[in-house]
Amino acid sequence: MNKPQHVAIIMDGNGRWAERRGQPRAIGHRKGVEAVRNAVKAAGENGVKYLTLFAFSSENWNRPQQEVSDLMGLLKFFVRRDLAELHNENVRVHVIGDRRGLSADILALLTEAEDLTRENTALNLVIAFNYGGRDDVTRATRTIAQKVAQGLVDPARITEQTISDCLDTADIPDPDLIIRTSGEMRISNFLLWQSAYSEFIFLPCLWPDFDEEEFRKALKEYACRDRRFGATTDRAAAAAT
Repeated sequence: MNKPQHVAIIMDGNGRWAERRGQPRAIGHRKGVEAVRNAVKAAGENGVKYLTLFAFSSENWNRPQQEVSDLMGLLKFFVRRDLAELHNENVRVHVIGDRRGLSADILALLTEAEDLTRENTALNLVIAFNYGGRDDVTRATRTIAQKVAQGLVDPARITEQTISDCLDTADIPDPDLIIRTSGEMRISNFLLWQSAYSEFIFLPCLWPDFDEEEFRKALKEYACRDRRFGATTDRAAAAAT
């Protein structure tokens, strides 16, 4: 079966999951942490090398202060509880997103997760935290502009690769497959540059209900896709060999 090297997931539906059960949204977010564990396990078992999870967007700061506080608490809980297990399972943690303005305790947790797992060689778990696709491209553009001003980059020689090399995902392959739960059919400012030729699967299940079976079903659907990258089928097949 044709398997994706890199799967990215927009984890959507925690709040609605809780509301449908007459519970606070915070309960849905806590239940969503269990789904994160399911996704990590399923990715490793199915030979996925990179799993990117959209944990907290740059726009999520606009949510009610209590909900933001709950989400920050869950991040701390996840790192403190699961980091040792991820490390033991040879999972490497990457964090992408803008770290400017983050509190010292959050920064310390993110750095600890990356430093502890830096030499691990199994699944690469990419956490998109305080991440926005437009912000990613904006920061990359600013970096290139600074290099041009310093005479380090010739504007005439700027290529797509120049931009890719300045994104948060510079050392990470573009996602082959992007999954979004909850039935919403948009990408919500997630990996805008990187998803140019990604396959998309939109699932009706809410994120807390996402389990290993849902992951396998998505992989099975992906295996049926014909990825041509703008070429005809025969030329795409020839390029892949």
